[in-house]
Amino acid sequence: MGMIDDVKQAMQMRKEAKKVQAEIDQISYTHTNGGITVTVKGDFTVTQFKLTEDALAEVKAGKTDRFETMLKNVFNVAIGNVKQQTQQAMQQMMKDGNLTFGR
Repeated sequence: MGMIDDVKQAMQMRKEAKKVQAEIDQISYTHTNGGITVTVKGDFTVTQFKLTEDALAEVKAGKTDRFETMLKNVFNVAIGNVKQQTQQAMQQMMKDGNLTFGR
């Protein structure tokens, strides 16, 4: 494989990486439980976090352990769902032949 082929392959991989990023940018999941809402994007950034008075009542009532557990669970469900969606999108792109990564 010559230098020109290497450059072509690198350009193809860059193009495919942009496709992957575009697909990931479309992924988002919002989960709500116990008055806590969180939205996570495909790149695992949190774009929304909300608490209702009901959720804060747990803290005010001295139930911080319960609140922390609910908070952790809401984040974990949202992140887990985004992870699953991301994996499925990648598998579908590979299945469809949209990704070759140098093949």
